[in-house]
Amino acid sequence: MRNAILLAAVAVAGFTSPALAEGKKIGVSWASFQEERWKIDEAAMVAAIEANGDSYISADAQSSSAKQLTDIEALITQGVDALIINAWDKDAIGPAIESAAAEGIPMIGYDRLIEDDRTFYLTFDNKGVGSIIAEVVSGVQGPGNYAIIKGDPGDPNAAFLLEGMMEVIGDRVASGEIKIVGEAFSDGWKPENAQKNMEQILTANNNNIDAVLSENDGMAGGVVAALAAQGLVIPVGGQDGDLAAINRVARGTQTVSVWKDSRQLGKAAGEIASALAAGAMMDSVEGAIKFDGGEKGVVMDAILLKPTPITKDTLGLAIEAGHISKEQACEGAMAGVAACE
Repeated sequence: MRNAILLAAVAVAGFTSPALAEGKKIGVSWASFQEERWKIDEAAMVAAIEANGDSYISADAQSSSAKQLTDIEALITQGVDALIINAWDKDAIGPAIESAAAEGIPMIGYDRLIEDDRTFYLTFDNKGVGSIIAEVVSGVQGPGNYAIIKGDPGDPNAAFLLEGMMEVIGDRVASGEIKIVGEAFSDGWKPENAQKNMEQILTANNNNIDAVLSENDGMAGGVVAALAAQGLVIPVGGQDGDLAAINRVARGTQTVSVWKDSRQLGKAAGEIASALAAGAMMDSVEGAIKFDGGEKGVVMDAILLKPTPITKDTLGLAIEAGHISKEQACEGAMAGVAACE
């Protein structure tokens, strides 16, 4: 009778193949689906997990650290064999990390650092991304007044990106050749917050801004909107390879989008999670290095993938890879974009 009741409950709850499939269960906790790229990551991740005979279950924290904490605890309760965690607030989920570790569940900090040596860190080289943004924008603009639009203050990636930027332009800032006349965090990486920050920086400087280093493409969209309202077109950098950002590159309103091919990252996460779930040790993962670049200097096993800058000269790379169609990329393109001619 108890078995019959359980089976009926499972049927009502809708738990079909993911919950009952053979193989390991890989649980994924997403911080939010605000950026378009996360669905691309997810599709590649699911494909890699299922190709290994494992099943994928997930939860969306919807930009809430409290919800993510309970999401991870729920995934643990469901008996996952490995966890992939895209952290909204690395500190707030500490109790869930402890719970997973106590259960012997291997964890991957996905795209955002969880500074704990019991987690595997998988991301693109975010410091390198910041360097590329600064290299391309400063290479186009040269000296002048710069604004920096940073991401959420609770996300370590915001600090990594800024560190990479300053490695490129720091000496020129110190000499006065480049002046940082405005710098602001944007809560939640939200474009509307970035737009407000940019509007305030423009007002404070009487629109005398020559270039903007934005830490992602969504925020770069907010920056461009603020600039457009003042009739300004200046060099703007961003990252993520958002489709709208690539089109802005073609139109000339954004100078560079550093493309982190989410398909690569999602595929790697799925493969690593399946391997760890099957008993592999973190330091045995092919391509793993030792990373100690966090705030606490904790030594962790990690893979840092290499990103690709998309400019008007390299825009064809994203088209050829199937990331974006030529029609999407080139709508309203300015003259001189080879991939659009």
